[in-house]
Amino acid sequence: MAPPTPASSILPNPKPFPPFLPNPPPLSSLIHPTTHLPFLLRRNPHTTTTHAKKKNPWLDPFDDGEDPTMEYGSLFSEGKQEEDPRLPDDPDSPYGFLKFPAGYAVEVASLGLKVRGDVRRCCCVVSGGVYENLLFFPAIQLLKDRYPGVQIDVLASERGKQAYEMNKNVRWANAYDPDDHYPEPAEYTDMIGLLKNRYYDMVLSTKLAGLGHAAFLFMTTARDRVSYVYPNVNAAGAGLLLSETFKPDTLNLSEGGYNMYHQMIDWLGRPFRSVPRQPVPPLRVSLSRKLKDYVEEKYKKVGAVKGKYIVIHGIQSDSKASMQSRGDTDSLLPIEIWAGIVENISEFRPVFVIPHEKERENVEEVIEDASIVFITTPGQLAALINDSAGVIATNTAAIQLAHARDKPSIALFGSEEKGKVFVPQAEEKKCTVISSKTGKLIDIDVEAVKNAIQTFNVSLALV
Repeated sequence: MAPPTPASSILPNPKPFPPFLPNPPPLSSLIHPTTHLPFLLRRNPHTTTTHAKKKNPWLDPFDDGEDPTMEYGSLFSEGKQEEDPRLPDDPDSPYGFLKFPAGYAVEVASLGLKVRGDVRRCCCVVSGGVYENLLFFPAIQLLKDRYPGVQIDVLASERGKQAYEMNKNVRWANAYDPDDHYPEPAEYTDMIGLLKNRYYDMVLSTKLAGLGHAAFLFMTTARDRVSYVYPNVNAAGAGLLLSETFKPDTLNLSEGGYNMYHQMIDWLGRPFRSVPRQPVPPLRVSLSRKLKDYVEEKYKKVGAVKGKYIVIHGIQSDSKASMQSRGDTDSLLPIEIWAGIVENISEFRPVFVIPHEKERENVEEVIEDASIVFITTPGQLAALINDSAGVIATNTAAIQLAHARDKPSIALFGSEEKGKVFVPQAEEKKCTVISSKTGKLIDIDVEAVKNAIQTFNVSLALV
C-alpha cells in the first residue's frame, strides 16, 4: 500500500488555519481561582478584594461568600424582583393538579429566581405568643418591601395565630406550636407534608433550633432555611441543615424586647448587589370594619363613648389571654393597685380589660361602677385601643398596639432597663415610661403614676 500523499504536494501554498482570536488569553485567566469554574460574568479591575462574611461555616469551611470583584449586569441578577409574571393557569390542561400555565417550562422556570435569589413564597415559623408574633410584624413588612409580590405564610401557636388577623400581608396562618418538644407524630408529619407541597423559596424561624428543629426546616425542601440556633452546645449539627444561622445573646430571645429580631431583620434588609439596604418599617396593624363594629358594641354596653375613655390593661390573672411577653413575666398588677392608679382620672372613663370572666367579680368588688370589657384576642384589643383616648398598661401587647395605632400611653415596668428595651424612643411614640425602683412591678410608685396621669389628662384634653 502506497504511503499517503503529503499536503504540500496537493496545495500550492499551504497556510496554517487562522486562530479564533488574534491574541487568545491563557487558559488560567478564564478559570475562577476559588471555584475553579469558567467565568460567566465580567470582572471589574478597579475593585479591591475584601474578606466577605461566610454564608454558613458548617456547609463549606472554604466558602468565603461571593467574589467582591465580580460585576453583575444580567437581567436576572440586578435590582429587586418584579411581581410574578406567571400567566394564569391553563383551564384545558389534562394535568390540572399541576396547575401550570400554557407554555410553562418547569425545567427553566426557577433559573432566574436562583441566580438573583428571588423569593416568591416565604414561610415564617414564629415562636412565642401574641407579644412575640406582634413584634414580628415589621419583619413581615420588610419582606414585602424587599421582595415585591412575595406570598408570606405563617406557622405559629394557637395564641400567636390570632395576631395575624391584623396583618394584611399574610396569606395563610396555620396553628402549629413550634415550641412543643414532643409533638404528635401524625401532626408533625402532616405539617411537614403541608409545607413541602407549598414549594417555599425561604423559611424563616425564630425558634432556637437544635438538630431536631433544623431537620424539620430541612425537610420542607426550601431553598433558603434561615433560623436562630442555640448559643450553646445544643446547636451542634443544626448548621449542617440550615442556610443561615443567628446566635442570640441569651437562651430567651424575648428578652431582647422590641428589637428582639434585630439579627434576622438586619440580614433580611442587607444590601445586595445594586439593591440598597432596606429600612426597617415601624410596627403597624390593620383593622377590619367588622372587627371595629363588634368592639364598638362591646364598649358602648358598659357606658363608654368613642374617644372619651382610657383602656386599662394588665390586671393580674393566670389566663393565657393576658398577652404578656416571655421576656418579662413580671408584668401584671393586682386590681387593688389599679384602683389607686385610676382615682385621679376625671376627664375620661377608665375601661378595664379582663382576660377571663372570673376576673369580673374581683374588679367589681374593688371598684364600684366599673366599666369592664372581656377581650381575649389581640384584634379586639387593638380595635378597643383604636377608639380610645389613650392606654395605661403594664408591659403587655396593649402598649405595642397603642404605638401601632398612634395612641398616647403610659407604660408601667418593673425596672428602668426593661422600659428602655421594650419601649425604645418612648417620646417619639407618645409614651410615658414609669418603672419601679425595687425591680418588682408590685412596688411601683403609685404617686408617680398619678402625677403622670395628670399630664396625660391635659395632653388628651388638648387632643
